[in-house]
Amino acid sequence: MTAFATLRRAGVLATALVALASGVLATGPARAEAPEVHISKGYGILYLPMIVMEHEKLLEKQAKAAGLGDVKVGWLELDGGNVINDAMISGNLDIAAIGVPGFLTLWAKVKGNAKLEVSGLAGLSATSLYLNTNNPSIKSLKDFTAKDKIALPGIKTSLSAVVLQMAVAKEFGDDNYAKLDPMTVGLPHPEAYTSLVSGKTEVNSHLGSPPYSFMELENPQVHRVMNSVDVLGNISLDLVYAPKRFIDANPKLTAAFLAALEEADRLIADEPARAATIYVQSAKAKLSAEEVERMIKDPDTKFSTTPNGVMQFANFMGRVGSIKTRPASWQDLFIANVHSLPGS
Repeated sequence: MTAFATLRRAGVLATALVALASGVLATGPARAEAPEVHISKGYGILYLPMIVMEHEKLLEKQAKAAGLGDVKVGWLELDGGNVINDAMISGNLDIAAIGVPGFLTLWAKVKGNAKLEVSGLAGLSATSLYLNTNNPSIKSLKDFTAKDKIALPGIKTSLSAVVLQMAVAKEFGDDNYAKLDPMTVGLPHPEAYTSLVSGKTEVNSHLGSPPYSFMELENPQVHRVMNSVDVLGNISLDLVYAPKRFIDANPKLTAAFLAALEEADRLIADEPARAATIYVQSAKAKLSAEEVERMIKDPDTKFSTTPNGVMQFANFMGRVGSIKTRPASWQDLFIANVHSLPGS
């Protein structure tokens, strides 16, 4: 039984959501909450719970069940921590799915600014990131040269960028964590995949997630240099977050979002074939549902609201100076109604 299933049976998160709703009712008269919410998702299997939520209209369902009526949900597809955070700061997003490093960058930057502060809502997903290359001379991180170009969704602060830095630090020491940064270029995963398999651009490597990482290896000219799980373990790579002022103004809608996320995770766990079909239909991927289902069932791929290993990123980024403010614990980063989960 997975940790998620155990928690679901125990009703830990459900109890927290009920407590949150009760607290809202007890503190004063009901307030009108937002009739519309704007949410972002990204590319790939890591965002499957958000893709399922959108396709099945789970937030609309949970919002109505919470007495909020017909809430309009708008979805944006964004890739790269910098892009997502810019959209959040500009007010174009209410809730975002993002790589853990991108969230930590913004959290540390705006902490103490009441107008801009953000909080994590829940964990989202874990999987393996593959560093793939079409350069036959590259067998390890030591083999990259200034002539090589590594595609990432965003340089320096994206999930892939920080995972690469952590791998480099493990190989060459913390003082050299940015050794490969000059070789990185910002490209969304679909474009990076196309560049790598075509072999016609300066991009000869890509640190990406499924399905793109799996699809790349189908090309006989491409091979894998590194698996992120070998470096970090199987920890949460993506999470969902929102501005604190949105959370404070919309407690019932926030609870409805978490309930919808839990429902999406249950669908993926109980009906992986259906989840795979939803992914193929929604992502317009050139994959069969059977291929996606195999990726969903990969031992390294997990979907859970429990934030797992977030402090591993925070401690590294604080240690090398990527963030100036380091959280004391993972709970400092997330809203109170997930604090009872066995996070780390």
